[in-house]
Amino acid sequence: MRQFFLSIACVIRAVGLVLTACCCPTLIADEGGSFDHQAATTVTRYCAHCHGEGDEIEGEVDLSELMGANTASRTHLIRRALDVLDQGLMPPEDVVQPTAAQRRQLVEALQQLLDQSDAPAMLYPPTPLRRMNRLQYNNAVTDLFDLKCVVFALPERMLREHNGYFQPASGSMPEVVTVGSRPLGKSQLIEPRLGGVAPFPQDLRAEHGFDNRADHLSLSPLLLEAFLNLGQSIVESPDFGPRNVGAWHRLFAPLPPDVEPATAARERLAWFLQRAFRRPAADDELDRYAGYVTRQFDAGVAFPDAMKAVAAAAISSPNFLYLYDTADTAPPAADAVRVVPLDDFELASRLSFFLWGSIPDEELLSLAARGELSRPDVLEHQIGRMLRDRRLKRFCDSFPAQWLQLERIISSVPDPQQFPQFYFSKYRASMHMMLEPLLLFETVLIENRPITELIDAAFSYRTPLLDRLYGELGGDAAFSGSRGPQVAVLKFRRVSLADRRTGGVITNAAVMTMTSGPKRTKPITRGAWMAEVIFNDPPQPPPADVPPLSEQPSADEEQLTLRQRIALHRQRNDCRGCHEKIDPLGFALENYDPIRAWRERYENDRPIDAAGTLFRRHRFTDAVGLKDAILAEKDRFAHGLAGHLLSFALA
Repeated sequence: MRQFFLSIACVIRAVGLVLTACCCPTLIADEGGSFDHQAATTVTRYCAHCHGEGDEIEGEVDLSELMGANTASRTHLIRRALDVLDQGLMPPEDVVQPTAAQRRQLVEALQQLLDQSDAPAMLYPPTPLRRMNRLQYNNAVTDLFDLKCVVFALPERMLREHNGYFQPASGSMPEVVTVGSRPLGKSQLIEPRLGGVAPFPQDLRAEHGFDNRADHLSLSPLLLEAFLNLGQSIVESPDFGPRNVGAWHRLFAPLPPDVEPATAARERLAWFLQRAFRRPAADDELDRYAGYVTRQFDAGVAFPDAMKAVAAAAISSPNFLYLYDTADTAPPAADAVRVVPLDDFELASRLSFFLWGSIPDEELLSLAARGELSRPDVLEHQIGRMLRDRRLKRFCDSFPAQWLQLERIISSVPDPQQFPQFYFSKYRASMHMMLEPLLLFETVLIENRPITELIDAAFSYRTPLLDRLYGELGGDAAFSGSRGPQVAVLKFRRVSLADRRTGGVITNAAVMTMTSGPKRTKPITRGAWMAEVIFNDPPQPPPADVPPLSEQPSADEEQLTLRQRIALHRQRNDCRGCHEKIDPLGFALENYDPIRAWRERYENDRPIDAAGTLFRRHRFTDAVGLKDAILAEKDRFAHGLAGHLLSFALA
């Protein structure tokens, strides 16, 4: 998995080398690029009756635009057409199909058009100007002052580490880990933090995205005022002192009698502002901050207090709060394309906020100052160092839970009458369920295991409660210890899994429960989750006038299987395309009930049919067959995961 992250880091460096200055309608030099005649004939024969013939265009896709001018909209259309052809989603199964040779020739023609249309302006769009989210702000302030505590409590940290199990430098995870979760657990608020400091509101996760998306991180006047007050409350906290602030002596300590305040302030702030702004401070910036300290000192303010005030101002500055590249502020070029190299300080920030969710450390900044960070050998070494650093836990606190959309388990409430084993005392099994896939992700990352083990792993971490819930799909041995309910701090034990119906992220209890309703499974919801999370190909939202399937079958539907009931609800042409993609993925998991227990039949004794086809190439009959099909298409999974990682890394 580390090589996978190194590849992502190299792309992070590449994005930004070529940037578009404007949306120019003519993106390629070859205006004569035309669609192959034979391919056009194939489109006309097999596609045009739905996508380009007459006044009504199904799915709002008009393939006649492929024959038109080379435009940005056509580039998007070519990509969509390639995706559905490559995945075998179009034409629909119940219409006349092109031959394999015709399909291959059409894909080749579209790829040739895409190669022309993409050159070169659409290669690397600018990374957006964006504000730190709450988790990044907490991490950045903690690192900037070298705090021995957190700034404020963060409920978005789904997996709480206890007893220091997370040691990436060791290259292995322990057999037993002790963990917790504030959103779902009891007594998870007890951790050292700065007294008197209140957090700003949590940033929401974007649909099909993450909570660091630039377009979700605005800075209103009210929030700006909150940041000003927050900066002051941090440095004025009774816990903000030499005992908790590792940088105290380097930044705030009183001056020796023989030291000139102006000189000391400038020297200390040069180091501090470079770390806070992730680049050397400009002379005028340094003059302004140091001058304030000198004036305050001359007015009788103690030097530590003057430095605290200027530090509060720095962490309220847009230079601290915002992440941006030099190209974002460069004047637009006269032509359609401008080349702006990503400098090493910007690369350092991209890497640190990606893997550590925080500011670069002094080693990254030192390499950036010397212009060495972008050298391939240095970059590879630094990625390895960052992946071995304990700050990698912050990446694990943020990316995997959002990638897997595990916040949905918080609101999952299976029917207590139908699924009493999900509940114990006044608690739910949600926390036990949610932490299992997160521990799997951490293990694959720390132990540098193949990313395919996220799909099909021969091990997992389990609690006694999970073993009981899984029943016949439990681990290899009983957990030694208390069999009573755990509601605060949980002990998970690593177990071997001989049965491939379990293991991996797609068949764990959290996903099965959060994609079900209170009384029944929801194959469409499960299939949509699979398409979005595993293949990074989220379906379009359903038409507004399509009624939801009821929880309870009607009298006429009581003897039908769930697959038959859903088939009655998706007869519309504008629904078929998405359903052909997501339904096989969802029904493959139908043997797992709403809390993930294995079953062979429905309540009405009708047998469960989990068979399907992936990408019209790989037939399967159950969840194990689906895993085999995904592994046969492992490049698609790797491509999808890389897309998620890049979206997270570039915001």
